[in-house]
Amino acid sequence: MKRLIVTSDDFGAAVAVNEAVEQAHRGGILTAASLMVSGDAAADAVARARTMPRLGVGLHVVLVEGRPTLPPEQVSELLDTTGHFRADMVRAGITIFTNPAARRQLLAEVEAQFAAFAATGLPLDHVNAHKHFHLHPTIASAILRVGKRYRMKSVRAPIEPRAVLARIEPGTGGVDVARLWALLVRRRMRAAGMTVPDQVFGLAWSGAMDASRIRGLIEQLPDGLTEIYTHPATDDRYPSHAPGYAYRAELAGLIDPLAREAISRDRIALGSFTDFA
Repeated sequence: MKRLIVTSDDFGAAVAVNEAVEQAHRGGILTAASLMVSGDAAADAVARARTMPRLGVGLHVVLVEGRPTLPPEQVSELLDTTGHFRADMVRAGITIFTNPAARRQLLAEVEAQFAAFAATGLPLDHVNAHKHFHLHPTIASAILRVGKRYRMKSVRAPIEPRAVLARIEPGTGGVDVARLWALLVRRRMRAAGMTVPDQVFGLAWSGAMDASRIRGLIEQLPDGLTEIYTHPATDDRYPSHAPGYAYRAELAGLIDPLAREAISRDRIALGSFTDFA
């Protein structure tokens, strides 16, 4: 049986992202969105989500390239000189692994982000992390430890079958350097009782998940539970946008009627994490 979750990351990063999430859910195939609780437009995202009860809203834990939920002085080991989480994930990862103070602050920040999500009153559909930083074993431990107390039931492990991509666009693929860590996270989360998709698409084509690629993935969808994650927005250059990302093209792919037709034709079950948990 083919089951599909279609997610937007960075919900709450900007009004342009929130607008796209609403359009793609109401008029397209988007079934889930991952909320940045400290994003510039988080309040707007929550207000929109409350009008869309079928949208599965999850927590997008941010520990890189964003603002902390706690006051900066409480998470100083995790921040750069601007008061934001470090952009250098290698350096940040080493600090978290080797510095006891950083690990304590990490746990406190993860707790604060789960608490902020709980305060919205929205059901927690799923959890993942910005830039998939939850592949770091210490971060995964913190999310699992805190998440259990907040009724976390579903987690993303970004395991992308590159052979499927190559069938859609010959020559696409290559080595997924994070695959081993993702496999470990999936095994660990499933052992803790979490629902974790069998495969996830969005890594190789991050920021370029246009209509033809989304349709191709639907037509080549493997059996089991699949997540396709995207980054739609109504503006390609909103504040804090990632250079080179085709946000509007991703939105167009999510509202493409041919994508909906392909899902119906192939009798793919479409839903949120909660629907399949």
